[in-house]
Amino acid sequence: MIDDVLQDAEERMRKAVEVLQDDLRGVRTGRASPALVERLLVDYYGVPTPLRQLAAIAVPEPRLLTIRPFNPGDIGPIEKAILKSDLGLTPSNDGKLIRLVIPRLTEERRRELVKAVARRVEEARVAVRNIRRDSINDLRELEKEKLISEDELHRAMDEMQKLTDRYIEQVDEVGKAKESEILEI
Repeated sequence: MIDDVLQDAEERMRKAVEVLQDDLRGVRTGRASPALVERLLVDYYGVPTPLRQLAAIAVPEPRLLTIRPFNPGDIGPIEKAILKSDLGLTPSNDGKLIRLVIPRLTEERRRELVKAVARRVEEARVAVRNIRRDSINDLRELEKEKLISEDELHRAMDEMQKLTDRYIEQVDEVGKAKESEILEI
């Protein structure tokens, strides 16, 4: 029973770190990356659809993204989605291909992005701590129902704390890596 609670907590904590990594892939740095736009939702015949399902995204140069829609008629909705997004990029198209030039980040914009990354990292830390809290409550319930002893409860809580510390450390490492990527000139 204790092992089940610990395994469930570890699985949920791993997913919290993965969500943070996915979230941070979409944060703009000084270089082009398909992750900037691939999850962008495009209004495709009234249905919000991820861009990666509508177009091929390529990085021909370090500061250029090209988006080639599978159906050339989708260029308009894709451009609108890019303009409406918070990326701050202006698309240009030739009827078949959309080009997104990634400008260099200003020092002020870098600092804003670092603050945004720090907020997301803190949200991930809170998520991991909430998972710990929920799991400890589950363990206390097991002890109340006399399914585990008080000693087993304390050992399990120690294990839970070690697990939490390990995942908080991973969250911090992901955040530091993204911050250094943003601040890199």
